[in-house]
Amino acid sequence: MALSTKPYKGTRDFFPEDMYLHRHIFQRLSEVIEGYGYQPYDGPMLEPFELYAAKSGQEIVEKQLYWFMDRGERKVAMRPEMTPTLARMVASRVMELPKPVRWYSIPNLWRYERPQRGRLREHWQLNVDILGGESLWADAEILRVAYSIIAAFEGQKNIKIFVNNRRLINSVFKDQLKLSAEDALKASKAVDARDKIGEEAYNKQLVEIGLSAEQIATMEDFFNSSLESAQSKFQCEGLDELTSLFKILENHPVSQVLEFNPKVMRGLDYYTGTVFEVFDVSPENNRAMFGGGRYDNLIGMFGNQTLSGVGFGMGDVTLKNFLETHKLLPDVASHIDVFFVTGNEDAIAKAAELAEPLIAAGIKTSLSLSTAKFNAQLKQANKLNAKLAIILGENELKENSATVKNLSTGEQNTLSMPINLDELKKMI
Repeated sequence: MALSTKPYKGTRDFFPEDMYLHRHIFQRLSEVIEGYGYQPYDGPMLEPFELYAAKSGQEIVEKQLYWFMDRGERKVAMRPEMTPTLARMVASRVMELPKPVRWYSIPNLWRYERPQRGRLREHWQLNVDILGGESLWADAEILRVAYSIIAAFEGQKNIKIFVNNRRLINSVFKDQLKLSAEDALKASKAVDARDKIGEEAYNKQLVEIGLSAEQIATMEDFFNSSLESAQSKFQCEGLDELTSLFKILENHPVSQVLEFNPKVMRGLDYYTGTVFEVFDVSPENNRAMFGGGRYDNLIGMFGNQTLSGVGFGMGDVTLKNFLETHKLLPDVASHIDVFFVTGNEDAIAKAAELAEPLIAAGIKTSLSLSTAKFNAQLKQANKLNAKLAIILGENELKENSATVKNLSTGEQNTLSMPINLDELKKMI
């Protein structure tokens, strides 16, 4: 029985044309983020299972984690997210790292879940975090970075960034609704899943938690509040932080897409301050693209040191879907500058000799490695998107020259050997 040519469910093959786009997008992301002074980092694909059991959400650990026992009888897991690795690495050097710590990574991650649009079992995720520093100014910077990433692909007119604050949410649940910490967490998870599960299931969850009709009405009043109207009803530290955050950003382009949304909860339990989600507001792809927020005590489980931070994660599949929807994918087809067409084995040897100085000069050069008919070799050159074909036949070898053909215009020129690089570069 022949083996299947399909990749494992929920994963992708990256053929050369896909890989060029993949690399281009990552390079653009890196350029924007490093422009803000962030440094790249990475960690191992495998981590001790206990790291995720201690740091990740329950659903990830119990339902989505790929794990196994290695040959040394150690329980290890393939990373489903990057934050636990970030915490471990920062904790290992917390005393010597300059603060604030500005790090980013684009790791390969794995989660066992049902593949669907924007969500696969294997994906790459951009992670951007700033640790330490004045919290509101750091929150503002992270929002500016998030906006600048989308703007770098000219997609800013298609998004809204919805912002909330966990201190505000916690104040409403504790002071207004009188919920216990356990019930407040359950309620926030229900709100976070509301759009996915529908109104009937959402209301059923609230009743099961034990909320009365009056409490549910107060929640709805909160969810329908503007930042201004909330001031008179839900005044608290979290609301003051939100007001200050919007004030800090009022003169930055991000302010044009920034909007208070009290329904933004963020599912992970460790967010403690500002939380946000970047939404594609177009009808064709109306969905949350990515989000993040402020968290306290990132490294607490590794010792006595504490360090708060703010950050976000964005999956490559979601970003690509966004760019495809709005026709913003760049044209980054692979190309060859020069393709050598060879008539016999002597010509192949000569082409290999001539190619070396071209490659050293940064000219992308490929050899046919064939003595097939010239037309067949030129077709191969066109499939590779070559700009020039350098033809070495019997006549060229006798005359110590090369015929250079522009594959777009069909124009031909003759160059003496060895090839003058300056003349050749003018033709490319």
